[in-house]
Amino acid sequence: MILIAILTGRRTIKFVYVPLFLLLLFVWISNKWVAGSTSDKCYGNVQDIPENKVGLVLGTNKAARGGKNLFFQYRIDAALALFKAGKIKHIIVSGDNHVEEYNEAEDMQQALIAAGVPDTCITLDYAGFRTLDSVVRCEKVFGQKKFTIISQPFHNERALFIANGKDLECVAFNAKDVPANYSLKTKVREYFARAKCVLDLYVFHTSPKFLGEEVKINA
Repeated sequence: MILIAILTGRRTIKFVYVPLFLLLLFVWISNKWVAGSTSDKCYGNVQDIPENKVGLVLGTNKAARGGKNLFFQYRIDAALALFKAGKIKHIIVSGDNHVEEYNEAEDMQQALIAAGVPDTCITLDYAGFRTLDSVVRCEKVFGQKKFTIISQPFHNERALFIANGKDLECVAFNAKDVPANYSLKTKVREYFARAKCVLDLYVFHTSPKFLGEEVKINA
């Protein structure tokens, strides 16, 4: 019985704990890589960030917990601040529109127009189903190799990591972050999303779900 217990324990270590340890190590390394390679391109001050013709706002749901989504509102505020300061001249709003009644891009467009941005200065990307799609489509569909990414700091780092992997000349502007108790689930999910991002770029070479014809932006 003692021998069986020892052998069973060794099998458990070999087939459960070792793979789990390697997985967590990969997640940790991926997070360090993403953050360390992009932190110098993330800006929190409007005066400091370089000018770019186009800003890319990454999408999220406008509503959360039965009310306003702070991630959404703060990204709109950040894009508006850059636009008013002349740091960007045109805004691409990129989000999910997988069903007719859910349209992140249109929600962002309406919020920006309500805040005073002319509709002629906004382009909608309805196929920004995830961050990789939004960043890659900004180049492949909308013809931009040099642009400003707009989202929360943790999200910007991953988006910039993707941009760097695609040889794009991007910087990011950090929208105001949300309180820790508001965003715990999102922050935990982001930790694993960074590991998947590394795999998408350097192992699976993942492409956007949709590309399509090029859209010319006049700005």
